[in-house]
Amino acid sequence: MPIDPSLPFHPVRIAVLTVSDTRGLAEDRSGDTLVARIAAAGHVLAERMLLRDDVEAIVAQLESWIDKPAIDCVVTTGGTGVTGRDVTPEAVERVATKMIPGFGELFRWLSFAKIGTSTVQSRACACVARGTYIFALPGSTGAVKDGWDGILQDQLDSRHRPCNFVELMPRLLER
Repeated sequence: MPIDPSLPFHPVRIAVLTVSDTRGLAEDRSGDTLVARIAAAGHVLAERMLLRDDVEAIVAQLESWIDKPAIDCVVTTGGTGVTGRDVTPEAVERVATKMIPGFGELFRWLSFAKIGTSTVQSRACACVARGTYIFALPGSTGAVKDGWDGILQDQLDSRHRPCNFVELMPRLLER
C-alpha cells in the first residue's frame, strides 16, 4: 500500500516490552531489532523494559504505560506461545478496551509464508486499551521483523493510504 508523501509524518511514541524468562536486556535481540526499526521509521522510543513471564507484572506495566500521555503505543515481544509460561495475550486481554483481531490474523498469514504451519503456535494479538494501542508479537527476531515490516511499519505511518492507526488516535476515546 502506498505512502502519500504530500501528507505530514507524525512520529508515534512507542514503549517496548520484552517478556522473557530466559534473557536479560543484554541478550534481547528481538527487543533490539524492534527498537532499531522504530528509530529507522522516525518514531520515538518512549520507554523500554524486560519482564519475566508473569501475568500480574505484565498487566501492571501495561496499565502504567496506558496511563502515560507520553506513550501512544506499546509493542511487546515474547510470551505469545502456547506453553504454560506464555501469558502475554492473557495480560493484553485483561487491559483491553477493544481487541483488534485482524492484527493476529494478518500476522499469522504473513508468518505462514516463512515458517509454514508452525505459525499456528503464535498467539500474536493487539488491542486498544483506554486510547493506547498494544501489539503483542512473538519473541523471535524473525517474528518481530514480520510484525513490524509487514504490518506496523505501515499502520503506524500517518502517511499510509488508504488508512492507518495513527489517524485514528485522536478518536480512540470517543463515546
